[in-house]
Amino acid sequence: MQTVDATSAAGEPSAGAPAVHRYAFWVAAAVVVALDQATKTVVRSTLERGEAWPSEDWPVRIKHVTNTGAAFGILEDQTAFLIVMACIGLAAIYVYYRNPPFNHWTATLGIGMLLGGAAGNLIDRVRVGRVTDFIDFPNFPSFNVADSSINVGVAIIVIGYLLFEMRNEQTPPADEDG
Repeated sequence: MQTVDATSAAGEPSAGAPAVHRYAFWVAAAVVVALDQATKTVVRSTLERGEAWPSEDWPVRIKHVTNTGAAFGILEDQTAFLIVMACIGLAAIYVYYRNPPFNHWTATLGIGMLLGGAAGNLIDRVRVGRVTDFIDFPNFPSFNVADSSINVGVAIIVIGYLLFEMRNEQTPPADEDG
């Protein structure tokens, strides 16, 4: 991975394939938003709030629940505050994308997933006033595609950083004399 030193003054990657990185970022974000909104629309149109499918015997179910708070129900009924915080979060994610601590496709993909997840839940808060959750495991709070993409995006960034940074530390520097 390349450190920040390998980026241009504008924050765009100066080496490698910057166009591919830009497209990967925006495509990842758009795919997450599209999947998130499509799945939430299907759940809202086919299940009443509180209704689940299939039966309780299944280890994973689709259950229509809503959340007016943040993760795990904290800050319940603080929609305006959460909308403002989500906008600040989206701006921070974009700044992080433009000025990453390392320049690798894993960072681009992970950060795009973070942006898409945050945007997906923000859309729900603005349009519906609450976030629709539907993936239901026993003894675990329900969640949605946006929540999942945020967690997977963070994991991709961390694992990518660890794997590629370790690889770069193990690779001896090239001899510049010839």
